Amino acid sequence: MNEPVVIDARGHRCPVPSLKLRKAMEAYGAGQRMTLLATDPMARIDVPFLMQETGGRVVEVVEEAGVLRLTVETGGALPG
Repeated sequence: MNEPVVIDARGHRCPVPSLKLRKAMEAYGAGQRMTLLATDPMARIDVPFLMQETGGRVVEVVEEAGVLRLTVETGGALPG
């Protein structure tokens, strides 16, 4: 599998990290692995919700030095 697309949302507050991830999902489509870098702890809640809403899944959540690294696989349904 190819390396994940990295979306850097460090320093941004909710809802910006999820919006950046959603925009990348729209650009790359279904079946893509993506890694969101975020410093806002709400990303831990928002990203799994977005994945549930779009049919994707959270693959891994790691926190190091205050930075969340959320790796996801995109689904096929992006609600309008």
